[in-house]
Amino acid sequence: MAISVKQMLEAANAAVPKITPAQAKEMIGKGALVLDVRDAPEIEKSGKIPGALNVSRGMLEFRADPDSPYHDKALARDKTVILYCASGGRSALAGKLLQDMGYSHVYNVGGFKDWVDAGGATEKV
Repeated sequence: MAISVKQMLEAANAAVPKITPAQAKEMIGKGALVLDVRDAPEIEKSGKIPGALNVSRGMLEFRADPDSPYHDKALARDKTVILYCASGGRSALAGKLLQDMGYSHVYNVGGFKDWVDAGGATEKV
C-alpha cells in the first residue's frame, strides 16, 4: 500500500519529540549535536545555528550509518541530536529516519525561522 507525504509527516511528528528553541539552547549547552538538514544554498542564503553540522536530507542515511564510506564521525547513535530545516518537515522526517537507524536521543526544533524568531544566534557560512 502506498503512503503519502502527509502520512509520513504524521508518523514522524508522532515519533520525534518537538522541542522549543529554549529547550534546544539548554540541550546544546549540555553537548547536543545540532544537525541542519537543509541544502547548502539555503544555508548560504540565511546562515545557520552556530556549530550546526550540515547534512542535507538526501545524504543523511549515508552520513549517519557507521558502515557507510560517507559516515560522519560527528554522528553517533548515543549522542543527543537536535534537527532543524526550513519549516520543520524535513527535520521531522530526518529525525524518524535516525530513530529507525538506531539513534535514540533525537529531537526536532522545527524550522530555522522559529529559531531566529525566538532570538537564537545565527552564523553566516
